Amino acid sequence: MAKKLKYLLLGLVVILLGVVAFFSTNRKTPTTPPKNEEVLIPIRVGWQVPWATEGQLVQTLKHTEILKSHGLAGDFKGFDYGGPLNEAALAKQVDVIFTADQPAATLLSKNPNWKIIGRLMYNRVSLYVPPNSPIETSKDLKGKTVAMPFGAAAQRMALNEEELAGLDPKKDVKNINLGIYEQNPLVTDKNAVKWGDIDAMAGFDPVPAVFEERGLVRNLHVGQVISLILMADEYISANPEAPRKFLESFVDAYDYYRSNVTQANQWFREEAKLDVSDVALATSSSVEPNLKVTSKADISIGFSEGDYKTMQEASDFLLAQEMIKTPVNMRNFVDLSYLQK
Repeated sequence: MAKKLKYLLLGLVVILLGVVAFFSTNRKTPTTPPKNEEVLIPIRVGWQVPWATEGQLVQTLKHTEILKSHGLAGDFKGFDYGGPLNEAALAKQVDVIFTADQPAATLLSKNPNWKIIGRLMYNRVSLYVPPNSPIETSKDLKGKTVAMPFGAAAQRMALNEEELAGLDPKKDVKNINLGIYEQNPLVTDKNAVKWGDIDAMAGFDPVPAVFEERGLVRNLHVGQVISLILMADEYISANPEAPRKFLESFVDAYDYYRSNVTQANQWFREEAKLDVSDVALATSSSVEPNLKVTSKADISIGFSEGDYKTMQEASDFLLAQEMIKTPVNMRNFVDLSYLQK
C-alpha cells in the first residue's frame, strides 16, 4: 500500500511540473521594447503636394531615415494647397504644417494655439504676360484684366505692384480670381498676345517657372515671399523634445536635398504628378540660400528682420482685404527657442 502511495505522489509531482512548464512557456511576452531600443515620437506632418522646394524637402524626409535618426516617426498627410491644410490643422489632424505666410496668418487668426518654430523656405511669386503682349511694365496694366489665385501671396505681390505703378487695384485694374492650376490650359501659345480675356496673370512656383522655361510668358515682376513651419502648442506640451528633434531633421533634409538635387526632384515629380524639368525646379529654388551653402553648418531656418516685415505684410494684407477679422501680430507667434544652438 505504501509503495502504491509513493508512486501516486510521484505521478502528481510530474503532472504539476508539466503544468508549470506549460504556462511558463506560453505566457505573453512583454510588450515593452528592449532597453536599448529607442521609442520613436510620432509626428503628423501636414504638407502641400504640388509645392516646389517644400515638396523636395518633404520627399527627402519620407524617403530617408532622417526622422528616425532623430527619434521621430513621421506620418505625412498631403494636401493640394493651404486651405485644406488649414482645415486639417483646425481639426487637430496634424501636429506640424508647412505653409506660406498668408495661410499661416489665417490659421493663427482662427486658432492662436500654434507656434511658428522656423522658416520653411523662400519662394518665388511672379506677375507675367503673354510673350507678344504690348504690356511692357506694370503701369500698362491700367484698364486690363489680371488673373491670380486670391488668398495666395501672389495676389499680395500683384496688387502691390499695381499700387507701386500708381494704379488703384480696385478701380484701375480688373483683378479676378483664377486658381494656379487653372492657368495651365490657358497658357499654351508662345505667340499669344492675350489669354482669352486675360491680359496678365500672377502665380507661385513651380507653375510660372514651367511657363518661363517653355517660353510661354514674359515676366513683369518676380518677387520673393516667405513660408513657415508651424507646430501645435498641444503637441509641443505633450512632446517637449519633438520641436527640437524635428527642426534638426529639417536641417538634415536641406543638407541631403542640396547634395542630391536630382533624386529629390524625381521623388517630387512622382508624387506631385507634375511634368516639370530640373531646369524649372532650379528656377523655383533659386531664391532659397540653403541650397547654395557649402556645408551643413551654414544652413539657416531662422528669421531676419526683413522676414518679420514680410510676414506682417501678409497678415496686414489679409486684414485689409477682409479675409481675416482680427489683426495678427506674426512676431508674437514666433518661438525660435527650439533651434539648435
